[in-house]
Amino acid sequence: MKQLAAILVLVALLGGCSAMSGFLGDEDNTEPPAELVDLEEPVALKRLWSTSIGVGHDSQFVRLVPAATEDRILAADRRGRVVAYDAESGKRLWETRTDAPVSAGPGVGDGLVLLGTSDARVLALELEDGAILWEAAVSSEVLSVPQIDRGVVVVQSVDGNVAGLDAIDGGQLWIYDRDVPVLTLRGTSTPAVGFGAVIAGFASGKLAALTIEDGFVAWETSVAVPRGRSEIERMVDIDGDPIIMGSAVYVASYQGRVAVVDAQSGSLGWTRDMSSHAGIGVDFAQVYVTDQDSSVWALTRESGGTVWKQDQLANRALTPPAPFDNYIVVGDFEGYVHLLSRYDGHLAGRVKVDGKGVSSRPLVVGDILYVYGNGGTLAAYRLDGA
Repeated sequence: MKQLAAILVLVALLGGCSAMSGFLGDEDNTEPPAELVDLEEPVALKRLWSTSIGVGHDSQFVRLVPAATEDRILAADRRGRVVAYDAESGKRLWETRTDAPVSAGPGVGDGLVLLGTSDARVLALELEDGAILWEAAVSSEVLSVPQIDRGVVVVQSVDGNVAGLDAIDGGQLWIYDRDVPVLTLRGTSTPAVGFGAVIAGFASGKLAALTIEDGFVAWETSVAVPRGRSEIERMVDIDGDPIIMGSAVYVASYQGRVAVVDAQSGSLGWTRDMSSHAGIGVDFAQVYVTDQDSSVWALTRESGGTVWKQDQLANRALTPPAPFDNYIVVGDFEGYVHLLSRYDGHLAGRVKVDGKGVSSRPLVVGDILYVYGNGGTLAAYRLDGA
């Protein structure tokens, strides 16, 4: 069953439901990825620096993302190499080889660098020099980026469990145990932490708020309700990361909905029927969604109404969208990063970063865009003229 789930998520990434029906039927009716068209007067991205992080994802479906502090950028590869760079210059500050099968991370906070592994461990390194401080066992493989707040490391594993670990030594403080459906996509959303709460999404389509000190359930709500006769039709995984913005939580599910949830009570605000396994981005006015067909939508934060839809990158396995200046940034399976206008969604620019593709959400820190490619390329860009 786990092998089937892994196949299904790869198929979904390449083409959504149309690809699934081709996989399960007698003929392949997978929609091909959209061809890239020439752009008129494209916006230029100036590369500040670029480097290689070992083997990158090593052709595995894992959750390796760049992480930032005020002055440095960190990244890890599948074979356990962890590197810290100066954020502006790209100068290497330290490197640690953990030899662990890293499957998620790094997460950063409280002076720690946190990694999840395929063999059900969480590793904590010293932010200053990369020294390994502790490791802790969890219940199963980790495909969500470990988070930290108020001295508690929060990690969600693929079996549906969310655990709180002591940031000092990795000792387990609490665990929230959830059952998972018979069939799920391979992936786990990264919990959002802040204000003493942990907001976690699950393969059942539910979103829950836990207190970070003891894992007490403050509220639970259904973002999507499983429907259909088959297990495939009933998949409503929340694989995209929930995002806390002000007093609201924004979230999307596969074969379900995009929704806004009150962070205090868990009550649903507006919802939109929409399927997404990649996830969303949010800025001061809009919610941006990469749907299962790799169309990118802009919805109003106030009501969820459509502002624009960009479908010229269909079936290109786009990443979650990241707001960047006056643009929205997404990466694709061929390693391109695309700039879309924040205002009308038109394709404004692109740059090739990594020949093995980009599946991690681009990271924006101030006026710098950081991109981590599947092949291990880590690059920093600034808008030309900025």
